[in-house]
Amino acid sequence: MPTACPNGWTYISRRCYYYISAKLNWAEAEKKCLTMNANLASVHSSSEYSSIQAVIKKASKASGRTWIGGTDCQMEGIWLWSDGTAFDYTHCANFDNKQSKQHCLVMNYGGNKCWDDDRCSREFPSVCVKGRSYPGIG
Repeated sequence: MPTACPNGWTYISRRCYYYISAKLNWAEAEKKCLTMNANLASVHSSSEYSSIQAVIKKASKASGRTWIGGTDCQMEGIWLWSDGTAFDYTHCANFDNKQSKQHCLVMNYGGNKCWDDDRCSREFPSVCVKGRSYPGIG
């Protein structure tokens, strides 16, 4: 596991996070993370979610909607993380799948900064993560 992060990344709880300000669709955002040997961020606890929000706020001076690595594009209602980890936490999720076209996970939605499913073609900034230091992952 990394003990230090590459330049520009933020070290939190044995993982490294990086905010990408460029507005990309979900697939482009995941591909950008992959070029940095990372994935769109998975989230496994409320404290981790708060930490990711702090990374976004520090980098962007705002708390706008941001892509993270959740998707249910393979089967509606079966959420998976792009990094292959267990989908074991949600944050006041608003998964409504409007018009059967919302399959990618955005954070900081609405006044409570909840999660929301959105069209994968929408363009938002994103957060990447390196490292897999949480229960169940070797």
